[in-house]
Amino acid sequence: MSQISSTTRVAGVIGRPVGHSLSPTIQNAWIEAAGLDAVYVALSPSEDWLGPFLNGCRGGLIVGLNVTLPFKSHALEIADSASERAWRAGAANLLLFGDDDQITADNTDGVGLLAAFAAQAPRFALAGQIVTVLGAGGAARGAAAALVGAGVAGVRLVNRTLERANEIAEVLGAKIQVFGWDQLPAALDGAGALINSTSLGLEGGEPLMLSLDGLPKGAVVMDMIYRPLKTPLLAAAEAAGHPVVDGLEMLIGQARPSFKALFGQEPPEGVDALALALKALGGPA
Repeated sequence: MSQISSTTRVAGVIGRPVGHSLSPTIQNAWIEAAGLDAVYVALSPSEDWLGPFLNGCRGGLIVGLNVTLPFKSHALEIADSASERAWRAGAANLLLFGDDDQITADNTDGVGLLAAFAAQAPRFALAGQIVTVLGAGGAARGAAAALVGAGVAGVRLVNRTLERANEIAEVLGAKIQVFGWDQLPAALDGAGALINSTSLGLEGGEPLMLSLDGLPKGAVVMDMIYRPLKTPLLAAAEAAGHPVVDGLEMLIGQARPSFKALFGQEPPEGVDALALALKALGGPA
């Protein structure tokens, strides 16, 4: 990256905490390879100051921001306009600041999810499949919206409390079915894919206690978590012979359209984003 100057375009990612984010590693590698006068930084405003912070970015002071937890829903509320996929997801993971003082919201998480399936389970076609999604938070809603858009036959949301899952069903329509956690065997029956959108299994957190016995042989198993990269769910799925898709591939998949939206061009060829991310995670480069 060249020296930062008054002409340098500034973009970044906001979240709390945000120090774990791999987005700066990926985006700055693309910036350098493209020869752009730009920089991508990680920022962590408090929740109380999120609104004033984002409003202070109006007018193009900052090109745009990726948004991670816990700000995605609030970011959508603050934006002046939003893409259809952001509205359907009920969250924004990308904010663009125009010279007209307007904030536009988008959501590329669904793009990342579909890209991850294409990269790591290329023989699996989502269209016409039943997909079971664990959780009913913002990540689950974004996944469900993307899956419906991809032509799945149905999405089964499994959650301990049904209220949030029912809210998603009301927004996304008849393809969404709601199951309680005690109904998991029925939710897995006949499913072509299983996706964990919860934080269960996150490094240092509460484990995901789950039996895959009722999941059809050959069904794809995805975990949105990438710390650890091979979660206990993915390890169990591999041991049972299921194809697996990890959260790191999803992260890279959503980063590509974000880069184009922020900098007006596709990420340059020749940058191995996966190797950079693995190195940052402490794995093989």
